[in-house]
Amino acid sequence: MPNGPANPKTMAWMSTGSTNAALIKNLTSNGLITSERVKNAMLAVDRAHYAPFAPYHDSPQTIGFSATISAPHMHASAAESLLPYLHPNARILDIGSGSGYLTAVLGNLVGPSGKVVGIDHIQGLVDLANKNMSKSKEGREMLESGKVTFLKADGRLGLDDGQGGWDAIHVGAAAKEAHKVLVDQLTAPGRLFIPVGEDMQYIWVIDKKEDGSVVRKKSFGVRYVPLTDAPKD
Repeated sequence: MPNGPANPKTMAWMSTGSTNAALIKNLTSNGLITSERVKNAMLAVDRAHYAPFAPYHDSPQTIGFSATISAPHMHASAAESLLPYLHPNARILDIGSGSGYLTAVLGNLVGPSGKVVGIDHIQGLVDLANKNMSKSKEGREMLESGKVTFLKADGRLGLDDGQGGWDAIHVGAAAKEAHKVLVDQLTAPGRLFIPVGEDMQYIWVIDKKEDGSVVRKKSFGVRYVPLTDAPKD
């Protein structure tokens, strides 16, 4: 989960608000949210249900298990990037789902027949995400309908659920490389949004075209926690 963009020109740190609505308004005013769909999806998910401390600050917050919930502007960036692939029937994989916040936002961006699966390698975070989403009526409905599901799994392997590929994959922790298995699991067309690197990290947006060809684009610098093995019991 990211600490935030390394680009000093960003307007992110000026987007803090006193309420969820104020936070989203500021993110929009500062150009960090440009789509009405993303704006409405984030307005519908109260960050206070997912971030226990200062939820409306545009900064990462600790959530336990040596994990964080990403800064809101990073969630907005991911949602904006994946938006062209979030059609009504889309199947979305959220790797390193953590608190469950972005998974809930993505659930709002697909239709009733869409599917969003959040996976994490720590059972405590899977339990936390379910608990957080259950705090709202809308979240409970998405869980009960099966539109959103949280599972324990190794995100570096993606998830083959036997139902076909994923229209979009979001990765919320820094990988050492853009794992080929994740690209393989994309539908054609499909998009992968993934931070890559160790000391120097960058967001990579990887598109699989309709003909199966793959296009990789290096985007902005970030600081994420690493995508690693689960801690030993």
